[in-house]
Amino acid sequence: MTRKFFVGGNWKMNGDKKSLGELIQTLNGACTLQNDEVVCGAPSIYLDFVRSKLDAKFGVAAQNCYKVPKGAYTGEISPVMIKDCGVHWVILGHSERRHVFGESDELIGQKTAHALENGLGVIACIGEKLDEREGGITEKVVFSQTKVIADNVKDWSKVVLAYEPVWAIGTGKTASPQQAQEVHEKLREWLKTNVSEAVANSVRIIYGGSVTGATCKELASQKDVDGFLVGGASLKPEFIDIIHAKA
Repeated sequence: MTRKFFVGGNWKMNGDKKSLGELIQTLNGACTLQNDEVVCGAPSIYLDFVRSKLDAKFGVAAQNCYKVPKGAYTGEISPVMIKDCGVHWVILGHSERRHVFGESDELIGQKTAHALENGLGVIACIGEKLDEREGGITEKVVFSQTKVIADNVKDWSKVVLAYEPVWAIGTGKTASPQQAQEVHEKLREWLKTNVSEAVANSVRIIYGGSVTGATCKELASQKDVDGFLVGGASLKPEFIDIIHAKA
């Protein structure tokens, strides 16, 4: 089965209208999307701005959302609000949400269920920390994180799974193509055993963790790597090279 190559850009807490406007102009002019899907994760305050400026061929994602439609949750945004801005994706469970802001697996699962129920596509992030990899428990960690997400998914066509080894995010260290492929393959086997063979074959598992123009081609050539979630490089012109990694 051919899975459509997926590239997400996670802009994190970066940019202003001027710099993001310039980036959007570059992307609009330089990218021809043939067989791939590209989604840009903008800061929530700029979702409306980015959606209005970015070509319709690109998707836009919020970087987080809460687990209920509305209420007394100061500082939060809901899937209903995200959709009201014409945005159809959300990134959930990013390691910075887990480890900087203390979000639990359980909360990420609840957010995933609510976002999907409200018609958003979810880029669900999983990944181990350095001490967990060195301790030989990578699989245990990513399987338990995946299980909580899987328990909250009814329609897998709306889910992209992003494997991001925490030790490779923003550190300049990238998992080798072989390391990435090994985890992606094991995740696909887990899905086959615990969800279904159809889901295992169709769901896109993308890699994140210091992906650059220099590392993207070899990573993209791996059998079970279906795209990328790109951090810092998604704010630079080299994001275009990453988008075209499969070309």
